Amino acid sequence: MDYIEQTFSVRFAYRVFFTNHLFSPDNALFRDFLTETVTGIPKKILFVIDAGVVAHHPSLQEQIKAYFAHIPGYTLVENIMVIPGGEQVKNTEAAFYEIIRAVDRHGIDRHSYLVAIGGGAVLDLAGYAAAVSHRGIRHIRVPTTVLSQNDSGVGVKNGINFQGKKNFLGTFVPPVAVFNDYFFLTTLSNEEWRSGMSEAVKVSLIKDQAFFEWLKANAVLLAGRNMEAMQYLVKRCAALHLQHIAGGDPFEMGSSRPLDFGHWSAHKVEQLSGFTIRHGEAVAMGIALDSAYSFLLGRLEEADAKTIVAVLKALGFSVTHPLMDIQNEESPVLKGLQEFREHLGGQLTIMLLESIGRGVEVHELDTALLQEASQWLKAC
Repeated sequence: MDYIEQTFSVRFAYRVFFTNHLFSPDNALFRDFLTETVTGIPKKILFVIDAGVVAHHPSLQEQIKAYFAHIPGYTLVENIMVIPGGEQVKNTEAAFYEIIRAVDRHGIDRHSYLVAIGGGAVLDLAGYAAAVSHRGIRHIRVPTTVLSQNDSGVGVKNGINFQGKKNFLGTFVPPVAVFNDYFFLTTLSNEEWRSGMSEAVKVSLIKDQAFFEWLKANAVLLAGRNMEAMQYLVKRCAALHLQHIAGGDPFEMGSSRPLDFGHWSAHKVEQLSGFTIRHGEAVAMGIALDSAYSFLLGRLEEADAKTIVAVLKALGFSVTHPLMDIQNEESPVLKGLQEFREHLGGQLTIMLLESIGRGVEVHELDTALLQEASQWLKAC
């Protein structure tokens, strides 16, 4: 046998910052990050902004232009891109290629930055475009929703949907930095405010019992839009997410997906609803279903399953939906299991619960028991 072998590793490092009014003239956080490493090479900054953010913050573009007027070594691309937000923007490749063309047109090179401001869908899309342009240009995320600030925006995944399959096209590439500006949360709709909290419930259930107890104790405050409580939720959830990424399989080369607890059905019900059901809403239902299944399987105490459902409801979530109803083996949501298996690479690996704060992986789900779990949730 004649061959040459090489092994190498690549170190990734990025910081997640927490602030208010990121582009205020007296907030030096973003400016200091950009200027802390001076190379002498001129750099450009291209902004891509979620149209929903622009609608709620109409002065944002002018604030950005004023902020960058006096940062040495950086040239702001005056033509700030505004693209539609929400999951629909990921369902075609149109916006993806629009960003690619802008990178080419404005000469955004590997020393320059693509900055995305918006919800998780816009961040996924822009991150994917950044990852494949010039084989990777520097990407900065500014998440503007609870869901993106505490979960998707602080991670390493980028992507778009393809042929009805969520995130079928994508990459694992970390951003160079994430800036969580809490002020953006103040203009969210009640639905968007609530939606992101399901990911906090998820990570607490599989990793941190104390955090779940905090969520339980503060559910009324969180549902009532208490900002101090939300800031704690965002920061704690983001920290747990980053700890997981550093845990040994950040690019998900294996079949284990602990952070996808509740997601096999959530992804499918999003698609079945034409993405009218928000991701966080679908995840809440998926968490409820898998918690009920864990109980009926004999792994989780019934009292714990009922507590999980009660906390989800206290936060304002529905725990089931007609599209989540499992009547038999032909129920549409069950197709999510096969798609999840394909996404993982062939072996089905599902995270269930042994207790609150402790997850366990299984490699098969019983359809009859899933049907029973679906009906149990209806009675809750």
